[in-house]
Amino acid sequence: MSTRRIRVAAPTRRIWVASATAAVLTLGLLAPSGSSTAAPPDTAAPAAGPSVKLAAGETALVRFRLPDEAMLRDLVAGGADVAARPRTTLGQVQVDLVVTDQELAALTARGAVATQLIQTATEGSARVAASRQAARTLAVNTDTLQFLQSYWWTADGQSFLAVQVATTATDDPDVEITVTWKTADGTTGSFPLSRFEDSGEYQYHVALPQPVPAQPVTVTASSSLGGTTRAIRPTAWPGATPPPLPAGYQKDFIAAYLTPTDIQARIKRLKRQYPALVDVIDLPDKTQGYRRTAAAYLGNTADAAVVVESVKFGDQKMNGVQVKSVNPGKKNKPLNATYKDRVLTVSLATDAAGTAISTTDDVAAFVKARYPQEFNAFVEDGSAGKLMPVAGPARLDDGLDGTEVSKKPWTVQAMRLGSVRDGSKIGVLAYSQEHAREWATPLVTMEFAERLLANYATDAETRSLLDNVDVFVLPVVNPDGANYAFNDYNFQRKNLVNHCTGASRDPARANSWGVDVNRNYTVGSYFDGYVGGSANCLSGTYSGTSELSEAESRNVIALAESHPNIKFAMNVHSYGGYFMWPPGSYKADGRITLPRPSIEESAYFMESAKRIIGAIRSSRGTVTWPSYTGPVADVLYSAAGNSADQLYYELGILAWDFEVGNDLWNAETQEWEGVGFQPPYDEAHAESQEYASGLVELVRVARDLAAEGAVQP
Repeated sequence: MSTRRIRVAAPTRRIWVASATAAVLTLGLLAPSGSSTAAPPDTAAPAAGPSVKLAAGETALVRFRLPDEAMLRDLVAGGADVAARPRTTLGQVQVDLVVTDQELAALTARGAVATQLIQTATEGSARVAASRQAARTLAVNTDTLQFLQSYWWTADGQSFLAVQVATTATDDPDVEITVTWKTADGTTGSFPLSRFEDSGEYQYHVALPQPVPAQPVTVTASSSLGGTTRAIRPTAWPGATPPPLPAGYQKDFIAAYLTPTDIQARIKRLKRQYPALVDVIDLPDKTQGYRRTAAAYLGNTADAAVVVESVKFGDQKMNGVQVKSVNPGKKNKPLNATYKDRVLTVSLATDAAGTAISTTDDVAAFVKARYPQEFNAFVEDGSAGKLMPVAGPARLDDGLDGTEVSKKPWTVQAMRLGSVRDGSKIGVLAYSQEHAREWATPLVTMEFAERLLANYATDAETRSLLDNVDVFVLPVVNPDGANYAFNDYNFQRKNLVNHCTGASRDPARANSWGVDVNRNYTVGSYFDGYVGGSANCLSGTYSGTSELSEAESRNVIALAESHPNIKFAMNVHSYGGYFMWPPGSYKADGRITLPRPSIEESAYFMESAKRIIGAIRSSRGTVTWPSYTGPVADVLYSAAGNSADQLYYELGILAWDFEVGNDLWNAETQEWEGVGFQPPYDEAHAESQEYASGLVELVRVARDLAAEGAVQP
């Protein structure tokens, strides 16, 4: 249709022809070639419409009744914006035109009658917005609910129900979902769920496991938008139990928390005690050791100070070195320094009056330039540009309190257990304490190892495991950080390597230094854009200077790569009671995870997890929740550059993660309570026993799969 405008010079003037071509094209709209220009007449005359008025400058689509076809021909010839096919009714022509307020007045003066205001020009945008809102409302109000999980179990005489429910009204942050349960005796109850989002993406609605009086026989869910589910029967969780332990089975070899030094001694003892079943593997990359550079504040941090730091470690004869600043007592002297008899003396520059004029920046730069092999120096945060005071002497110190800990670089050790240790049997790797503060984790792996060794001679099942599985145990991945956690700062997560520069090396930040070993691997890493790592050297999830920049992470990979028969791995962490597997990280935009395991492999992960969770439960009734069982990225968070992802995606190892230390149910408060990284020893001991049982079941899972011929070493 023509898009030409009607041009009106004055109400009494004729509408001008804008284009002969446009006129011909528009005339073609009236009738097919060779026929009358009038459409077939209707049987009744149209009723007179309401008066149509337009505001000044307004444009609108208006329906007109013209007195005759001649007027229509004149409009078309003049380039009128005809919006729909005209039609003739009892000699009068009906036509829809796009007109301005002036054009409406001109047409009315010529006898045209405006019968309907169809749409103003500005109404289109509003109608688009209204349509989109209607679509959103439709999507929100289309509320279909689906149970993703519905499990029940009993622990210490108390039954619990755990569910996850998803709604199709994903864009409505206010939708409320309620779960109703019913027991066999007709008792009912309900509880609300909370919306769970991750990285801005809706996942599901969930609640902590809820106490119920007995096994629920049905559960339903309903939403505030009217959605509901059919009644379903919850499944018993985990639905698997290990074989019973035989009479005389030996366990409980843990009597106290174990430091890296304690564990090193125990590894040596086990090798001596079970020479036919144990090899000790010295991993290739020695760690930095329990040591740091020595540092001191020259000056007063409340006023002005420079941090003077040794280039070498404090134990390399730098602890106790003194540093001081002096006024030389002479006029117009340049800034100078001497280092003699383990004393660094900074002689400040003076002016014509003999007043010291050196700034903190001057002193820091001078010390670094004069003694680059001995000292690093930088201005304390907040002291930049200030006059350097006469100060000292201050003593450099590495700040480490563990007097009984070796300062030498640490050789990380793993044990290899089995009667056949030549690579011909399927291998299982259990490793722990990547994070220094997780003191209960090496108790788990050491208890696990000693159970296998002590029961080999007397228990047929244990003998079958060590005859058919090559077991690798790496109890302490991060010994330096662990030593720091035991002796200096209990919450130390990272290793002791300090990659910080400038003011971030201030000794006040010493408890924030180090690399998160479990963010330093190569797959799904921070360096590849995945969530959960950091470039900030003070962050708890600092990923290092590059992938595998740290000895600790390189050792884990070296152990796995040098023993390709390893097909299963368990990374033991704490706390929270999780059981997880890959993918472990995602990219933020769209929450795009690493590739998901195949349907078959995902099912195997879950089937095996249920077996292992059942074994954990057999110790004291602890149940790892179904909502805490699944891929790391789904049930915990995105952990960019973690070791399990590298073992799985790069080396084809079925890699799991424990988070030992499940929440405990407090019957008095009716609340779940956390246990922490370093719980009272009785709790840590209980964790070591139950999760060691889980690791034994992992070995059984590996043996069974190998026996089926489904995997070859």
